[in-house]
Amino acid sequence: MQLSSLVGRLPYPSQAVQRVLAVAAIITQGGIGVTGSVVRVTGSGLGCPTWPQCFPGSMFPVEHPEYAMLNQWIEYGNRLLTIVVVIVAALCVLAAWRIVLDHPGRKRLLALAWVMPGGVVAQAVIGGLTVLAELLWWTVAIHFLVSAVLVWMAVVLLHAFGEGDEPPRSRIPQASRPVLITLVVALFGLLVAGTAVTGAGPHGGDPDVERFDAPVETLADIHAGLLVLFLAVLAVLGVQWWRGGVARSLWVRYGVVWAVSLAQGVLGSVQYRLGVPEGLVSLHVLGSALVIIATAALWCAARDRGAAVSGEPAARRDHALGTA
Repeated sequence: MQLSSLVGRLPYPSQAVQRVLAVAAIITQGGIGVTGSVVRVTGSGLGCPTWPQCFPGSMFPVEHPEYAMLNQWIEYGNRLLTIVVVIVAALCVLAAWRIVLDHPGRKRLLALAWVMPGGVVAQAVIGGLTVLAELLWWTVAIHFLVSAVLVWMAVVLLHAFGEGDEPPRSRIPQASRPVLITLVVALFGLLVAGTAVTGAGPHGGDPDVERFDAPVETLADIHAGLLVLFLAVLAVLGVQWWRGGVARSLWVRYGVVWAVSLAQGVLGSVQYRLGVPEGLVSLHVLGSALVIIATAALWCAARDRGAAVSGEPAARRDHALGTA
């Protein structure tokens, strides 16, 4: 109750502020994955060999004969970025909490907002275990996949800030619903396969890290095959929508999914043929985040929960409606 009283003293977040915070959550959740890939391709994953300290007895990088200072600072810098993620996540919770105090029916929004700091805590634990396990490939894979889920949930949060809380009504033909679900499942399979390719590839985060003992060529073929499956399902969805008719806003988001997915496929092919150069690895991780964001936006646009009711404080809204 006391915390609610303190939150109630905060200014009511405008629609612009709500949107900025949610977009910031998407950027930070996706960005931390990209910086994590920089740590991996530069071999800096064990630049700070302990967690949460960088070295035993020190939170900061120190001169050490076994660990180059540059690698230490790359890893340490990635850890520092977590602070930015935490701040943005906390601001999302405060904004949602302040909204709920004026609009008690918006508890779903607050629950979605709490996913952000909850995810940060989970990632901190997983990140610590990853370091303690000396970057075993499957721990790194879990770390990335959790980031992917958090990026998705950040997009859902952005959409929730701008909609109501009525029971969801589908905006697509009934036959398209299982196809859209299949598209999301295919995306998850594509991401899992991508982590397997990375686990068997040359960039393990440290030269001495044990790699996934499987032929990279086979894993890359599976990964590429799942991309073809994803695009095939996307094509089926488009045919259904063409026949059934959907809103223009859905077609715009559908087109964005095609654009980023094809670009990601071309980038992945070039990356593989060039021997997986470091810079393209990080670009590929960024591309993965963009595909997740685009697909999540399409998913959210496929249902309607009514008009937004929390763009302004309840008293001002009631006055505008003539009920004050």
